[in-house]
Amino acid sequence: MTISQLMDQQKRYYQTGSTRGLAFRLTQLKKLKQAIVERESEIIQALRTDLNKGEKEAYAFEIGIVYQEIAHVIKHLKRWMKPKKVKSPMTHSGSRSYIIPEPLGAALIIAPWNYPFMLAFDPLIGAIAAGNTVVLKPSELAPAVSAVMTSIVRATFEPQYIAVVEGGVEESRALLEQPFDKIFFTGSVAVGKIVMEAAAKHLTRVTLELGGKSPCIVHHDAHIKLAAQRIAFGKFSNAGQTCVAPDYLLVHRNVKDKLLAYLQEAIKSFYGDNPLLSPEYGKIISRRHYERLRHFLNDGKVAIGGLADDQTLQIEPTVLENIKWDMPVMQEEIFGPILPVLTYDNLDEVVGLIQARPKPLALYVFSEDKKVQDVMLEQISFGGGCVNDTLMHFGSTHLPVGGVGESGMGSYHGEMSFHIFSHMKSILKQTTRFDIPFRYPSSQIGLKIIRRLTKL
Repeated sequence: MTISQLMDQQKRYYQTGSTRGLAFRLTQLKKLKQAIVERESEIIQALRTDLNKGEKEAYAFEIGIVYQEIAHVIKHLKRWMKPKKVKSPMTHSGSRSYIIPEPLGAALIIAPWNYPFMLAFDPLIGAIAAGNTVVLKPSELAPAVSAVMTSIVRATFEPQYIAVVEGGVEESRALLEQPFDKIFFTGSVAVGKIVMEAAAKHLTRVTLELGGKSPCIVHHDAHIKLAAQRIAFGKFSNAGQTCVAPDYLLVHRNVKDKLLAYLQEAIKSFYGDNPLLSPEYGKIISRRHYERLRHFLNDGKVAIGGLADDQTLQIEPTVLENIKWDMPVMQEEIFGPILPVLTYDNLDEVVGLIQARPKPLALYVFSEDKKVQDVMLEQISFGGGCVNDTLMHFGSTHLPVGGVGESGMGSYHGEMSFHIFSHMKSILKQTTRFDIPFRYPSSQIGLKIIRRLTKL
C-alpha cells in the first residue's frame, strides 16, 4: 500500500464516525496499554540497543510516562469530551452557547530518536483520546525501538485507524505531501521549519516540539550540593540527549568552584569512577552526532570528564569552563553530555544574556530567594521549566509542555494533548419563542439599544 492509499483509507475510515464515541476511544487506550505491558521487556531491550539506556532510565523516562499518561486520559476523558456551556452576551438574549470538542481527522505524528518510545506514544495517546486516525512515523535512527513500536501498533490496531510508516527522509517527505488534518512533530528547529512549510501548503495545523539552548541559573544563595545533583541528573540522563536538558550553566561567580566540585561528586555517585563502563550511562545515537559533539570538547577548558570512546560512541559527562559566547559550543543546542559553564555577577546580566538569544524550550533556576525566582520567571520567556530542579516538569500530566518562538509552538500532555488534536467547535442555540427585532436593519431604535447593551 502506498502512502497516498494509506491516507485515503484513513480519511474514509474517519468519515464513518467509528472513532468518535467515548467507549471506542477508551477501548483503544486500554488496548494500547495492554500491548505495551505485554511487550515491556522488548521495549527496554530495544532502548538498550539503540541508546544504551539502563532499565531504570528506560522505564522511568519512557514507559512509565506513557502508562501515567494513559491512566490520566482514561480517568478524565469523559469530562473533556462533554460540550462546555459558556455565557451568552446580553445582545444574544434567549440563546445558549456551547463549545463542543470534535476530532480533527487524520493526524501525522513524527517522532524523534532521543526518547523514541515515549515521544511517539505520548502524542499518540492524545490523538486517540481526541478521536482521530493516526499515521505514526518513528525515527530511523532508533531502528530497534522503531521495530518494536511497529510490531505493537500493527498487532493492536487496523491500519485504517492507526498505522506506522518506517523509513528515512524519503518516507517523511512523502508523508508531508499528504493532506493531513494535524501534524505533530518533535525534533530540531531546522526540520521543524521544513515541516511547517509543508503543512502550510495544505493549511494543516501543526504542533512543533523543538529545542534550543536551555539555560540553568545557579544563584549564590542556592542549595549548591542539591543543585549539583539535580543538574547532573537533568543534563547527563540519556547522555544529554534530552530536548529539555540544561544546555549551559550560568553560575554566580562566588559559588562556581563549589558547584563544580559537587558536580564531580554527583557524576561519580551516578556512574562510578569510569562512566564509560557504567551500565546506567547511555551512548550517542549515531557517529555523525558523536563527531559533532567531539568537536565541542575543544572549546574552553575541560573541568570534569572529557574522555570519549570512538567504538561505543560514548562521551563522558563533561563540564567545560573558560567558555566564551562566541565559541562553537554556544552557537547551537548541544544535545549531548557536555555542559559549558559561564559565570555572572548580577541578575540583570543574566536576564540580558538570555533575552539576547532565541527563546529556550526550558529554563531552570536554583535559588532560595523568591525574588530571584520571580525575576527569572517573569522577565524571561521560555517554554517551561523548574525552580530548584531540572526535567521534572516534563513528567507531569498536569503541566503542558511546549516551546515558544524558535523552541516550538503548541503544548501537550494530559488535557492539552486532547485539545491540540481537537477542534473546539462554537455553537449558539437560539430560542424560537421570541425574536430580537432590534438587530434587524428595519429597527428604528436598534443602534441605540446595541450601543447601550455593548457598553454594560
